[in-house]
Amino acid sequence: MGQKKRICVIEDEADIRRLVTEVLEGYGYEVSCWASGREGRAAIQRQPPDLCLVDLGLPDMDGLTLVRELWEDVRFGVIILSGRGGTSDRVLGLELGADDYIVKPFEPRELVARVNSAIRRREQLASATAGGPAGAETGRARFGPWVFDLGDLTLTADDGRQESLTAAEAALLLTLVKAPKRVLSREHLQGSDLDRDDFPYDRSIDVRVSRIRKKIEDDPRTPRLIKTVYGAGYLFAADVTWLR
Repeated sequence: MGQKKRICVIEDEADIRRLVTEVLEGYGYEVSCWASGREGRAAIQRQPPDLCLVDLGLPDMDGLTLVRELWEDVRFGVIILSGRGGTSDRVLGLELGADDYIVKPFEPRELVARVNSAIRRREQLASATAGGPAGAETGRARFGPWVFDLGDLTLTADDGRQESLTAAEAALLLTLVKAPKRVLSREHLQGSDLDRDDFPYDRSIDVRVSRIRKKIEDDPRTPRLIKTVYGAGYLFAADVTWLR
């Protein structure tokens, strides 16, 4: 067995903190909990976890602001906890960079599945070069004017401009660049998340594609790199070269 994955929970409701801790520790995770945003942020700065679960209704600061701050650190993923379950709220959370969005009250099985998926995406990115396309051992792929670096989840343009990706966005982009000129269904792109109960209604793939387009396309409204194939999925239209 490898070292336990560390989960940081920033949640002001004691009952929720207790539930999350009991469930995740039962599945082998190491869990640390904080009741305020500032305490959690300070703890994360001292020792970054593998994943953060963040409540949006924090007593001392705006949870959305904290999510926006945290996702900029590529060392860990971020999952939102919220009592607001509307589609617009979910989309907003994903737009801000969260890897996933869990609505309260939630079933323990759902919590574990989503945490497992987020951790698994991180592990897939870390081992993406193993057995990948020829030249992929560097973990860097070029397409159009961009170089995609799996090591630090960044995109760097020829003019020096740089864009950061969340782990979920990087995992999705990796799937696309490993299969250029092929139509990939949303089910395929959803990958390991297929066991989620809300999959048929989940817009996370569309939101992530939209976020990636805003970063790599000259005009995201008329994309040339990631094309929508209506009724089928998405196609990565650019040639891809794995850098040595």
